[in-house]
Formats: sequence, structure tokens, C-alpha cells
Amino acid sequence: MKKKSVLAWSMVVALGGFLFGFDTAVISGAEKSIQQFWSLSVFQHGLTISIALIGTVVGSLLGSKPSDTFGRKYTLAFVAVAYLLSSLGTALADNWYLFLAFRFLGGLGVGTSSVTAPIYISEVSPAEKRGQLVGLFQFNVVLGILISYLSNYLLSQGGEHSWRWMLGVQAVPSLVFLILIRFIPESPRWLILKKGDVKRALETLKIINPLNYSEELLAIQKSDGLGKAESKDKSAGLFSGQYNVPVMLAVVFAFFNQVSGINAIIYYAPRIFEMAGLGAHSSLLSTVGIGVINFIFTLIAINFIDRVGRRVLMLIGSVGLITSLFLVAFTFYFHIQGGLSIPIFIMLFIAFFAFSQGAVIWVFISEIFPNQVRAKGQTLGSSTHWIMAALIAFYFPYLTETLGGAVTFFFFGTMMVLQLIFVWRVMPETKGRSLEQIESNIITH
Repeated sequence: MKKKSVLAWSMVVALGGFLFGFDTAVISGAEKSIQQFWSLSVFQHGLTISIALIGTVVGSLLGSKPSDTFGRKYTLAFVAVAYLLSSLGTALADNWYLFLAFRFLGGLGVGTSSVTAPIYISEVSPAEKRGQLVGLFQFNVVLGILISYLSNYLLSQGGEHSWRWMLGVQAVPSLVFLILIRFIPESPRWLILKKGDVKRALETLKIINPLNYSEELLAIQKSDGLGKAESKDKSAGLFSGQYNVPVMLAVVFAFFNQVSGINAIIYYAPRIFEMAGLGAHSSLLSTVGIGVINFIFTLIAINFIDRVGRRVLMLIGSVGLITSLFLVAFTFYFHIQGGLSIPIFIMLFIAFFAFSQGAVIWVFISEIFPNQVRAKGQTLGSSTHWIMAALIAFYFPYLTETLGGAVTFFFFGTMMVLQLIFVWRVMPETKGRSLEQIESNIITH
């Protein structure tokens, strides 16, 4: 019963990941109709598509503030409200500027969710199940993307205003998320370290760890220096020097996540397939295929992440990413046109990415920072991820047109060689350890 409670809390918070994925991808089915409806110029159209990503960067940069000040639970409630207002606002907007404002609000929700949801799940999860439970967040992101594609397809026959339904349907899961957030407890680590409310925290810890809750309470207090004469400086900032190792790990991990080319492939799959000589008709099939492969291998990964560990998934994934990216590069270099070679290699890339970086990133970054600065650390990792995502998505068309597909994908493959070295030589294993044990191992070594 106790384990079911923790699973239920994690599933509720992971709904934020579902909305994250849905909100990010739903615009793909509506963007052409929106451009025609308001007669947008090329610049206006580009801004309409990218405004949510700008909001995501801002939300990820600011995410630690409300999470540390108001708590994980109430910050997630804000995320739910942002998604709800964004979906209703974009569906009902009667002018373009209002539409932009509500899309930006949705982006804020995505960015804040990418910081707060993994933190919350990591802080309420038993050590032996933490990878799988935090992995639910990424699983729901992928599920949200897949459902948005399906929803867009089903609603696309609704006439000239079908785009309003595509965007407005998100209000339903947003409202469900907002209601369910009321029934989860606040993070016990936030209650102890930010509010000093040991009594409420202990009630939750008894559910999470009924056999050793008192030892876990002492470990949390000790991690903050409570009750110790040599208490560490609580006012020390994230970049004060004592957190250099987790800062380096988070930035490098998030950097490699994006220089794999994942967002370029997700956003521009039809363009890549057309570069390979396939017809434009393949675009719908490619997005659905990518969504299905992403979903399946994310599901597989979260069932292995606590068994074999984060490093093993990353080692296997890195080798697969290197292989698939160089295969794409060589196919472009030797001008092998038509056929299914490029789509097969791209699907192979998606499978290995979902099995490794896609499943591991939010788990790993949520684990490696000490309790006192976890929200700030998650903000650093998340904002690095989204800034790199924006840069890669922005420059990818330019790179492919000026340098060609071979050089572009060779660059991505080379970056994954460097990632393999990083994982092999630097990345610590975190599976099966409490957050306080991870803190001790990373900070002191």
C-alpha cells in the first residue's frame, strides 16, 4: 500500500510531463492553418512557432525560484494553471498578439515543469525505484508527443477552425492535472530544509520508507549540516565552488543531450527524409514512426534503469548513437538517394536515444545535486538543455544547406564519441543510492 502511494504521487506529477510533450508537439498540426488564418509573414510565422520555446527557456531559468520559495507542490499547481490557460487562450484568441502571449505562457509551464517535476519525484522516491519513477516523467513526455500527433490527425477534419480544437483539447488533461495535484503531499526534503517542518515531513517519510524513515530523516538533516558544529554555509551559491562537480556533470550531460541532434531530427524529420530523396508524402509517416519508436524504447529504458544503472544505458546508447549517426553521414556523403536507408538509420538513432539520453537525463540531473541546491541545479541542467535545443533547432537548416547532410551528421556523431568518453571516464553511477549518499560521494570525490 505504501509503495502504491508513492507510485500514485509520481504518476500524478508525471502528468506534467504528458502536458509538456503535448504542448510542445501540438503546434506541428496547427501551424499552417494559423499562418493562413492571420496571414502571417515568414518572420511572424517563425515567431509563432518559436515563442513557446522562448517561454520554455525562461521557465527553465526561473524554475528554481518558485520551487524553493513556495514548494514543489504549489509550483506544479502553477504549471497546471499555465497549461490550462494556455490551451484555452490559444484556442479562443481573437488576435495574433494574444495568441503569442498564451503560447509563451504554455512555454513557461513546460520550462518550469522540466525543473520541478523531476525534483519532486526524485525527492519522494525510494532509492531502489527512483530511476524508474523519475523515468515516468520522460515516458509521459514521449506519450504526450505521440497523443498530440494522434489528436491532431483526428481533429484535422474539423474545418478551417480545427486548429482551435487541436490546441484547446489540452485543457482537459490540464484540468485533471490541476485537480490531482491537490492530493499529493509536499516534498519531505523541501519541508525539512526550506521550512523546518519536520512533523509534516516525517508523515510522508513514513509512507516512503516505513522501515527506516527515522534514519532517512537524520540523513536529510545531516546533509544540510543541521545539528553539526561544522555546518556548511547554507548561503553558498550554486557556483561558490563546493558544487563544481555536480555543476559540471549537469551542464556537460545536458549539452551532449542536444548536440546528439535529437531536436533537429524531431523538428526536421520530413526535411531530412526529403534531403535523402524521399517524397514529401513521407512526412506524416515519419513523425508517427518516430513517435512510436520513441515511446517503445522509452518504456523499455525505464524498466531497465534501476536494474542495470544509468551508466550502462548511457554506454549502450552512446555506441548506438555513434553508429546510427555515422551511417546517416556516410549515406549522405556517398549520395545514396531514395530507398529506406536514411529512415531506418534515423529510427535506429531514435531507439538508442530513447533508451539512453532520453530516459536518463531528467533522472540523473535530479539526483546529483545536494538537497540544499537541488532546484537551482535542476534549473541549470534544464536551462542548458533548452538553450542548446533552441540553438540546434535554429541553426540546423542553415548547417544542412551550407555544409550538407554528411558534415552535419558527422558533427553530431563526433559529439557522441566525446559523450561516450565522458560516460566511460567521468559519469558516476547513482542507481540504488539515497540522494544523501549520492551527495556524499559526488561532493567529497
